[in-house]
Amino acid sequence: MSIKDKLPAGTQLGFGAAPLGNMFRNIPEDEALATVKAAWDQGVRYFDTAPLYGAGLSEIRLGDALAGYKRDDYVLSTKVGRVILDEIEDVSARDLGEKGGVFAFGRPNKIVNDYSADATLRSVEDSLKRLKTDRIDIVWVHDVAQDFYGDEWLSVFETARKGAFRALSRLRDEGVIKAWGLGVNRVEPVELLLDLSETKADGFLLAGRYTLLDHERALQRVMPCTLAHGAEIVVGGPYSSGVLAGGQNFEYQKASPEILARVERIKAVAARHNVSVKAAALQFSLANPAVAAVIPGASKPQRIAEDHAAVKEAIPAGFWRDLREQGLVAANAPLPIDNRDNA
Repeated sequence: MSIKDKLPAGTQLGFGAAPLGNMFRNIPEDEALATVKAAWDQGVRYFDTAPLYGAGLSEIRLGDALAGYKRDDYVLSTKVGRVILDEIEDVSARDLGEKGGVFAFGRPNKIVNDYSADATLRSVEDSLKRLKTDRIDIVWVHDVAQDFYGDEWLSVFETARKGAFRALSRLRDEGVIKAWGLGVNRVEPVELLLDLSETKADGFLLAGRYTLLDHERALQRVMPCTLAHGAEIVVGGPYSSGVLAGGQNFEYQKASPEILARVERIKAVAARHNVSVKAAALQFSLANPAVAAVIPGASKPQRIAEDHAAVKEAIPAGFWRDLREQGLVAANAPLPIDNRDNA
């Protein structure tokens, strides 16, 4: 059973709830709840969150927003690796690696990094309470990678291997959860887990590494090896932190001149074919057979309608050919026209 089998039939777009944790700004409560309702009204039935997002705020808000719906009608995923305490800390002093300051407007509760088995079980229990639900379908082990832990990431991965991986495998085997895997922003931990013989993940939430702007490294091993292992990828951050959706951020920071120049080249091709860049970004990610779903984040209701319109937008074959010919996508990247040509 793959990740796609765990998602509601026909799922292409899920809802990434990181923005509900006051990502980059203080989001009003009614706006957060209205955004989830807009997603539901558009047919979204897969929702992803994490304790890290606003120190539990995203989970609390998502739980409130989904409380009025039947639990059997949607799929829910969250993450482990961080335990949220009642103790208060100085938010500005948190070390969040490359995501420093992203959740500066979240709750001030202390965040403890812990990938042990005991912490994993505690994290799941705490998430159930914040989400006001009796079960979590998919659990991702969060951020065991270089962008958070630098040179220490391999030792953190080893702790997770002995702790979180085994604990989640037991929960899956006991039927407590349906699936588990990694939720990361780097390909290396995915490659490492795929090589382990002692444990088998069901899939991966890979953020920012299989986008229109950044996909070559993932194509080398992660995408083909994931399929070979009978697993699949949920793509997070399909807009590369916003730079593909009209923003100025890439990798949660201000985009470099080189990145902005590449985006402008993509925009120029899109303009010639009257294509929206958001549509190109979503449909590019979904064209890879290893991808089970894409989960763009949103903090405003109108963004939900834009995302769903983008998935349905008709994109001419010439647009994809131009991207490939100009080297704006990797030569071996599956494109929607490849699916058409092979039909």
